[in-house]
Amino acid sequence: MSEERRDVLTGTYFVIGDVAAAEGAIAAGCRFFAGYPITPSSELAEHMAVRLPEVGGVYIQMEDELGSMAALVGASYAGAKPMTATSGPGFSLMQENIGLAAMLEAPVVVVNVMRGGPSTGQPTKPGQQDVMQAKWGSHGDYEIIALAPSTVQECFDFTIEAFNYAEQYRTPVIVLMDEILGHTREKLVIPEPDQIRVVNRKRPKVPPEEYKPFEPEEDLVPPMAILGEGYRFYATGLTHNEQGFPRTDDPYEQEKLVRRLCDKIRRNKEKIVRVEEYMLEDADVAVIAFGSVARAAKAAVKLARKKGIRAGLLRLKTIWPFPEHIIERLAESVKSFVVAELNYGQIVREVERRVDYRRITFLPKFGEALHTPHEILEGIVRSVRGGKP
Repeated sequence: MSEERRDVLTGTYFVIGDVAAAEGAIAAGCRFFAGYPITPSSELAEHMAVRLPEVGGVYIQMEDELGSMAALVGASYAGAKPMTATSGPGFSLMQENIGLAAMLEAPVVVVNVMRGGPSTGQPTKPGQQDVMQAKWGSHGDYEIIALAPSTVQECFDFTIEAFNYAEQYRTPVIVLMDEILGHTREKLVIPEPDQIRVVNRKRPKVPPEEYKPFEPEEDLVPPMAILGEGYRFYATGLTHNEQGFPRTDDPYEQEKLVRRLCDKIRRNKEKIVRVEEYMLEDADVAVIAFGSVARAAKAAVKLARKKGIRAGLLRLKTIWPFPEHIIERLAESVKSFVVAELNYGQIVREVERRVDYRRITFLPKFGEALHTPHEILEGIVRSVRGGKP
């Protein structure tokens, strides 16, 4: 067992989601954290500040969130698996350098413990209002991967997966938690290190004089050398060729680069996308939810079944790429959909792109509290009645 893997704290714990995500990062090999405190993610940063020195890592409190993301990009190129944690306002400040990470193909992980917005909003209340920001927050065309855990155990598991995706596809990966989950205390089981799947980035197989830092292999992902090991780099946020040299006046290079940045995710969508399908085999009504809301949605499905309503749950574990192929398949068998989320309409818009809006009952909440199972049950009943109360 490598020294890196020996740092995993195996066993059973009773912790909050923020702490579980931090331990997941360490188990995945994260040894660099740069961030700025912000509710409700501060406990994650505090835990990393204690744990990283214990495992030979580095924790830096930066001057702001923009600088934090810049530090992550640099650490990634230096060979580290870096992470930061934030919430809505800080996530906004990170967007410029999330786009830079996408352009430079720097594997980085951002945990966004969402709260109510806009602006400062509700620092201590839950929200799911950063879904579209995770996908479209920075300018230009690029693809992103975003995961949405629903339990404290998944905060650990999904953070590991986030690092694996980041390393495999050389891309920023977002873990979209919410305040309830970040502060919920539940059982966490950390397995033995040899039971944890850890992916590391591809390394060059050619000598330094033949290395092109942005030359992709068949999977559209370039092998990644580490700065200081003798390989030449020219890394820029400008449109660049496979050598890394700027080609801002070349439309061919722009199209070639942007298509690859997008297609390395799009072509692997079915390998990346993960959902939970619960009682959907014979369902007439499909409830779509994610994060903490999915917990209430599963309870609502059980209540509906007791009333004789054949309801089921599609829980989104992966938000981006969006599982539209699964929605399309489901639309062939169910009569109606109920979409519950802590915002005024983000995931529901993606569902509407694949399903006639007249078949959808939307249940928004604005961050003051989670949906209750009975509120979602009422939506299921309305859906069965064709939207009528």
